[in-house]
Amino acid sequence: MGTHVSEARPRRSGLTRRQKARLGRGIQYAVGLAIVVALAVNVNWQQFGDAFGRWDIVLRMLPRVITIGVVNTLIYTALAFVFAFLLGLLLAMMKLSSIGPYRWVATAYVEFFRGVPALVVLFMVAFGIPNAFPGFSFPGGQLGMVMVGLGVTAAAYMAETFRAGIQAVPKGQVEAARTLGMSHSRTMATIVIPQAFRIVIPPLTNELILLVKDSSLVYVLGLATSQYELTKFSQDFLNKTTNPTPLMVGAVCYLAITLPLSLLVRRLEHRYAKAR
Repeated sequence: MGTHVSEARPRRSGLTRRQKARLGRGIQYAVGLAIVVALAVNVNWQQFGDAFGRWDIVLRMLPRVITIGVVNTLIYTALAFVFAFLLGLLLAMMKLSSIGPYRWVATAYVEFFRGVPALVVLFMVAFGIPNAFPGFSFPGGQLGMVMVGLGVTAAAYMAETFRAGIQAVPKGQVEAARTLGMSHSRTMATIVIPQAFRIVIPPLTNELILLVKDSSLVYVLGLATSQYELTKFSQDFLNKTTNPTPLMVGAVCYLAITLPLSLLVRRLEHRYAKAR
């Protein structure tokens, strides 16, 4: 009678894949923390504070940095965004039109204003239009000039955003609406565009963030003190104090505006991903 010899299987040694991933992340965090600590220890905080953190200068800027700089930045951004939104939607519809000249004009506009720096465009709008049409004045004065100067460039980018959103709407819904007897314009207004808006909200919010920062270009218009936006307001204090602390204050104010918008973008993108 033969004997049955059983051999024990060798035990698997080492870490599981999940444990290895955790160990790798732990090492990365430890290295990152070590670098931060090393930098913090070696920084000359007194010299850095004297250069970028003068509280006496910060107090001198308050509250005008908010009541003038922040408020004007928000006003310029809002006006330019509304203008760009409406013009961008119109351009998107023109690019998707079956009429050739509409497509050509919209395409030329988008390519031109996406290829020219926003500062040059703002300068051309502010000084080129009044020289080309003597006696012309922008509705709303300086605010109207800023709205158009910043908005015409943003509209070129928003037009492409709207076009992509409209084309992302399933064609079956358009065909179903046309089968029910809806006209093309009614189909676009009641079926396509409302759905496209939901798709383009995140990228439009990104455009809003870019407009917040582009508002710093308004300094070329030679604004009065009461019309300063954040960058010009901070630069004016920099010239008076010969200390870069005002620029840090301006940067913090920009972050206070853009960080909530960035958070909103992430939430909207997450919500849209779940809806899909």
